[in-house]
Amino acid sequence: MTDVHATGLKLPIASRRDTVRGLLATLRRRRGLVVLALLTLCAGVGAALAAPWIIGRMVDDIVAGGGSLLGSGLALAGSLTLGALLTWGGRVLLARLGQATVREVRESAFRTALAQPTARIEAAGTGDLVARLSGDVRAVGQVVEEALPAFLTALFGVALSLAGMGLLDWRFAVAALVAAPLQSFSLRWFLRRSAPVYRAHRVVVAERSQRTIEAVRGVDTVLALRTEEKHLERIAEASEEGIALEVRATQVRNDFNVFLNAAELLGLAAVLMVGYVLVTRGDVELGAASAAALYFLGLFGPMGTLLFRIDDLQDAGASLARLFGVIGMPSPQEREHVATPRRGAIDVHGLGFSHRPAQHDLDAVSLSAAPGEKIAVVGASGAGKTTLARVLAGALPVQEGLVRHDGVGIEDWHPHDLRDTVAMLSQEPHVFAGTVRDDLCLFSDADDDRLQLAIEQVGAGWILRLPDGLDTVIGEAGHPLTPGQAQHLALVRVALSEASVVILDEATAEAGSVDAALLDGAALAAIGARTGVVIAHRLSQAVTADRILVMRDGRVVQSGTHEGLAAMPGPYAELWAAWTRW
Repeated sequence: MTDVHATGLKLPIASRRDTVRGLLATLRRRRGLVVLALLTLCAGVGAALAAPWIIGRMVDDIVAGGGSLLGSGLALAGSLTLGALLTWGGRVLLARLGQATVREVRESAFRTALAQPTARIEAAGTGDLVARLSGDVRAVGQVVEEALPAFLTALFGVALSLAGMGLLDWRFAVAALVAAPLQSFSLRWFLRRSAPVYRAHRVVVAERSQRTIEAVRGVDTVLALRTEEKHLERIAEASEEGIALEVRATQVRNDFNVFLNAAELLGLAAVLMVGYVLVTRGDVELGAASAAALYFLGLFGPMGTLLFRIDDLQDAGASLARLFGVIGMPSPQEREHVATPRRGAIDVHGLGFSHRPAQHDLDAVSLSAAPGEKIAVVGASGAGKTTLARVLAGALPVQEGLVRHDGVGIEDWHPHDLRDTVAMLSQEPHVFAGTVRDDLCLFSDADDDRLQLAIEQVGAGWILRLPDGLDTVIGEAGHPLTPGQAQHLALVRVALSEASVVILDEATAEAGSVDAALLDGAALAAIGARTGVVIAHRLSQAVTADRILVMRDGRVVQSGTHEGLAAMPGPYAELWAAWTRW
């Protein structure tokens, strides 16, 4: 998709044209179900609308002093029954179509979001993405279940009712259309005023979600700094803005209803007047006039539903635009060939990166790592260590310079191949809900024997001693794990990975003094014979590395072995002296 726009770093929102194009492309994959659902629904509405015509015939029979009305009564009951059955069937088919479409859109948006660079999602704010994949999907789903069937039923009802009135006498249809100008005006008036309100409301909901997620994730810091009231005020501010927009939307809807009622009154008066004139002149029978009046009275509900449901469809359209905005983001094409065996060589030349203009987080960084070499990166906080790790892993783009894995520029790697090649573990590993086996097998197809081998490799035997071993349920609602255990579990996942390069970004930083030595050894074991880049939180991790890089202000200021750097005056010797004093 092309016509997407974004505000600042927010995720893009698809244009109306691209939203319609994407929706039609999704529906075309189910064109058979689309045709069957619409035909069934239309047939049901048509069968039910035979009732006014039958009643008109009954009126003529009564006026003419005819005999039994049993046949007409049975026909009336039959039309209503058949209409109800067909309408029910059409709604079921439509619900099946709608839910399948919503599922595909949701999965496509989720798949595209996962394919994005981590920095892109973080810059936009995870609250916006969560709001789209939850609130917007829910809004579309509700419209599919309720508003869309009602809208299409009303649309067919209006069209067939006008056709029925035209068949009785074309002047009835013309009289009914007297209300159309007022209805058209009210609809345009409503859309002009409601569209900006709905768009603003979606943005506010996303902002409220983002503020809530930030406060919950950083709850310990919030409590420690005693900033609870500040965060609550920010969330309340967004909530109040959302409430104000909801009230505004309700006011617009109420004004819209006033216009609709006036249009219905005008149209009914016109049909009754035309019917009176035509019957008086003998142009039509009383039954035909009665049927025309019934058809127009039958238009009240469908026409109101038709116009009022545009409100819901517009709301769903705003949600779809946000979802297709995510789907339209660039994502990698399928791999055309299987990746060649990887060695794990890294070459970096003149690497530069800035999170903000005029601020160099990385400045002319150059380094190389031979296959199987272990490199530790040390330095004070803010030296650029994590930024370097994320660029090497492909989580941040290369802004200046060159980064090669196995002689190939990182930008030339297919993202899937790069993720298979480079495994990165950060300071806060996520514990996925489910069993331990589920958690470990999310990124590999390992059987129990291989799982146990990896567990033994990193010295995580405690996993097998959990209440149910590999079948122990963990996560928020399961068996609690300490921060150290969560990191140990993540190292088992790293050991199971077939990546040729392992990057550990302070991956054992959460460990207490008791677990530190255990996790440092587990980290080395998880890397094994592969190339390793360790952003060292403790200098004890650097001692065992083949080479140490010391960073300061985004630059590599020293490089060498532990023994050589410790014996040489400079930043590393100062760090080591401070470390060994404790």
